[in-house]
Amino acid sequence: MYRRADIKATSRQLAVFEAVARLGSFTRAAEALHLTQPTISIQIKELTEAVGLPLLEQQGRKLKLTEAGEDLLHTAREVFDVWADFETRTAERKGLKRGRLRLSAVTTAEYFLPALLGAFSQRYPEIDITLSVENRDRVVERLEKSEDDLAVMMMPPDHLTVIAEPFLENPLVIIAPRKHALVGKKKLALQTLAHYPFLLREQGSGTRRAAQAFFSEQGVELNVRMSLGSNEAIKHAVAADLGLSLLSRHTLRDNPVQEGIEILDVRGFPLKRYWYFVHRHDRELSAVAQAFLHHVMHKKNR
Repeated sequence: MYRRADIKATSRQLAVFEAVARLGSFTRAAEALHLTQPTISIQIKELTEAVGLPLLEQQGRKLKLTEAGEDLLHTAREVFDVWADFETRTAERKGLKRGRLRLSAVTTAEYFLPALLGAFSQRYPEIDITLSVENRDRVVERLEKSEDDLAVMMMPPDHLTVIAEPFLENPLVIIAPRKHALVGKKKLALQTLAHYPFLLREQGSGTRRAAQAFFSEQGVELNVRMSLGSNEAIKHAVAADLGLSLLSRHTLRDNPVQEGIEILDVRGFPLKRYWYFVHRHDRELSAVAQAFLHHVMHKKNR
């Protein structure tokens, strides 16, 4: 027999608590939820009173979940998943007129993913789309926590059981400043590049992983002068003659010379890699996510 539980916590409080637990900070949670920090504090205080046990404890500068907090976080995420499933079933009944699509993507994908989302959004204007653009490590972390329907990346994780569907070529190229000594030379040997400083993305970046794996396989050790956190920063640094770099061709204009750089003619390049839609094997894709995959694949094959 169904019995109504006396639920004191609100969905808003659970959402605030999940953000604080995930981000480890009242300030960061406030920024993410577009709320003031006092509002976050009040919501957490009221939720703690409703539960009747401490949920968070301060350890130095860090917030740590108590045992009750860990239990509540797990419960909250289950509640959100159940609600998301309800939204999906409702969307199916409405013929995909409404629903939600949650995506995360590595930073390089921001050069092409908005166009794909734009076309999908025009076809299904009432579907709510959320996109989180992060570095690869954070996207993998979101996959581990099942925070998204789909993740977009070049190198799917090995430690998770996932389904990875390639949908777009991702050629990697070597770039240099316009007046570099190697510009214009043909079929440069990889070993030649070892004599020049390189600028790479930060540790954990998929592009950096691909570069280091390839050069290591070829027995070439790169002279990494600097690590930078964005593709645009790398392009500016290369144009300023701080070194060579390896980037996705998607990050460059049709005419890279306009950005003060040139693509070098190097043996084995462009490296042929792919962009993948990645999702957990143990979670069924929502109808909305399936529709988005079908939309992208259909456009690709036209």
